[in-house]
Amino acid sequence: MANYLVTGVAGFIGSMVAKRLLDTGHCVKGIDNLSTGFIETVPNGVDFVEAGVHEPKVIKRLEGEKFDAILHIAGQSGGEMSYEDPVYDLQSNTQSTLLLLDLAKKINCKRVIYAGTVSVYGELDNPELIDESAPTFPKSFYGVGKLASENYLRIYADQFDLETVSLRLFNIYGPGQNLKNFKQGIASIYLAQALQNKHIHIKGSPERYRDMVYIDDVVDAFITALTFSLSGYHFYNICTGKKTKVGELVNLIQNALPYEVTTEYSGSTPGDVFGYTGNPQKMIKETGWEPKVDIDKGIMQMVDWAINK
Repeated sequence: MANYLVTGVAGFIGSMVAKRLLDTGHCVKGIDNLSTGFIETVPNGVDFVEAGVHEPKVIKRLEGEKFDAILHIAGQSGGEMSYEDPVYDLQSNTQSTLLLLDLAKKINCKRVIYAGTVSVYGELDNPELIDESAPTFPKSFYGVGKLASENYLRIYADQFDLETVSLRLFNIYGPGQNLKNFKQGIASIYLAQALQNKHIHIKGSPERYRDMVYIDDVVDAFITALTFSLSGYHFYNICTGKKTKVGELVNLIQNALPYEVTTEYSGSTPGDVFGYTGNPQKMIKETGWEPKVDIDKGIMQMVDWAINK
């Protein structure tokens, strides 16, 4: 039995990771400021603290704790929202990472797992099957802050002998995603619109594409990052290597619902990229993790959950 700190524990990914850890017999202390998460989402059994991990006084209170690893999943998670409040975006994503790394050093917690993002790559000349050797040139404030966090992970690993991992998450979806947030999560935004209005407004072309990763596969990636043997700093794409066009995603949602849903394509999103898919082979080869749920099955399960929740 181990003791883990999970930040963002009231959010989509954080709550699912915490539940998996609890289900396998571990102890979890969870932190979330409930800015986008919900208290009812925090799994039973979590030692919960309502606070922001970008606040130094909050981190100071954790200096007497003992953690086997820190899983930093909290933060503002969207390019569009980072333009609305770039200072908070920097605090919640980058300052929080620096504070948690310093905490890990002080309490001798050897491993820190970070929820990174595909947004660190920006818009590449060759956006298909992006591997980890691709250049990083973010197009949003969000991507800039997440890339800065990765550099802090690298420096703390190099200079303070920590084991640090950034999981560069592509587009996550699945049951449990926040259907009230219309600025985060491409699948959840479209599904929420369909449920509320029987109409989906899509900003941009139906030919845009994403690499969609199911939530269970993402949780598997975090658990794998906790348990595989490593030293130093590592970063991995968490993706499927498969292209899903926006128009195809919308059609899957429409077809899974028991009523007709209309669509409209207009407008654009600041800092958005036309398309990307990732190459997951580094994570697969070095850790044994691999994505298992395809988009057809995943959307069906997500829609079924949303209708019946």
